[in-house]
Amino acid sequence: MEDMLVKVLFLPLPNIPGQVCFVFTVKYETQKFVEEELSNISMPEMKGEEGRFQYTITDVKITELNLTHADLRFIPDVGLLFDVQNSSISLTFNRRILYWFFYDTGNINASAEGVNINTALNLIRDEEGRLKINNITCDAKISKMSAKFSGTLGRVYGFLARFLTTGMRFLLNQKICPALDHAALVLVNSLLETIPVRTEVDQFIGIDYSLISDPVVTSRSLDMHFRGMFFDLSHQNISLVNYAVEPVIKEYDRMVYLALSEFFFDSGLFSYYTAGVFQMHIVNEKMPKDLEMLLRTTYFGFIMMLNPALVDAPLSLQLAVNSPPKTSIKTSGATVVMTAIVNVMVLPPGQPPVQLSSMTMETKFNAKVSMRGKRLSVHADLRRFLIPLQAPLKTMLQMSVVPLINNWTKRGVRIPLADGMDFIEEVVEYHNVSVILPLDYLRSFRLFFIFMKIKHKIDFD
Repeated sequence: MEDMLVKVLFLPLPNIPGQVCFVFTVKYETQKFVEEELSNISMPEMKGEEGRFQYTITDVKITELNLTHADLRFIPDVGLLFDVQNSSISLTFNRRILYWFFYDTGNINASAEGVNINTALNLIRDEEGRLKINNITCDAKISKMSAKFSGTLGRVYGFLARFLTTGMRFLLNQKICPALDHAALVLVNSLLETIPVRTEVDQFIGIDYSLISDPVVTSRSLDMHFRGMFFDLSHQNISLVNYAVEPVIKEYDRMVYLALSEFFFDSGLFSYYTAGVFQMHIVNEKMPKDLEMLLRTTYFGFIMMLNPALVDAPLSLQLAVNSPPKTSIKTSGATVVMTAIVNVMVLPPGQPPVQLSSMTMETKFNAKVSMRGKRLSVHADLRRFLIPLQAPLKTMLQMSVVPLINNWTKRGVRIPLADGMDFIEEVVEYHNVSVILPLDYLRSFRLFFIFMKIKHKIDFD
């Protein structure tokens, strides 16, 4: 099967207690986005004659949009529907009118009533595996328009209002959909292009966040399957086989669910392993004094039997993970198991190193998953698994292994969010083979389909 490690589910606003603020925020952000785009509509200069009147209309500006009835919902097998009904637009423009020998200029305040806009966005996976708005279907209609003249001859020119507003209504009808087309196909798609698809995590590994299929849209959700697989930058064709069960999201009471299987973490650890970073050589000034004392005490007798002249020679400790670490997630938390070969050497000056011991050690540690902004990270902690009565040397060696993992995993990896979007207020819960992160707020750049106050959850079989 295809490698599918990350699954993102976007949900419509749930009608549940405590979520009223979501409704307000979504409507507000949606309306504000559309208002900003429509307010930038440019209208051409209008010239014409009506009987003895000659007129010129310039500087048409939209001053206010009152989108009182706006809705955003999913369209099964298509994408998203943005619908505005029975709203209004206020605008102003300047007039220059010549009637016989009289010349007059002034300002006209106009309003469009019964504004209806129906826009459907079709979402696909592009050739690079990135989410993209492929097509937009738009229908806009203004039922009626009225205008009020100002100036010395305002009442005289009142009969022109119907004629002028008819032309203005026609032009507005022709301008609304192209403005929204540009907003979706150009502006929003350019923002979607900032979502990382295949990117470097650090100098050793990268991650592939490409979509493996087109988004699945139902009446209640937008379901996206990301590849979400790490890879070794120097051996990009080497990957860990995915035997994980496809993530299944079982709840629908949050705004967004991000499901990560255990294999998501395993592929990252596997990539670091193949890149050769899980190795450590502790010698000379890198050797902590307490570790050096412990090693000398442990191997004192062996060194004396081997060669008493080596008692004061420097010691070295070499740690190397000899197989890819494995992740397990339970209700008690996430754990990582790894095995490492430990070599203890004595380094006589001017002579080859002398091996004092070589052992294979299995280490199990707690893995804390956390999210900050757009970065998901894992931090190892051995404290849960240390046994007070176990051999001091084993304890010290286990503590030396943990930095091998933390040095890289604690830096975190960016999750597939576009620029300007960040999760905050993190809470972490652990379930059987699942990690749940309800993240309360999302700073958004006003995409049509990703909004503020998003809840973020990881859950899978």
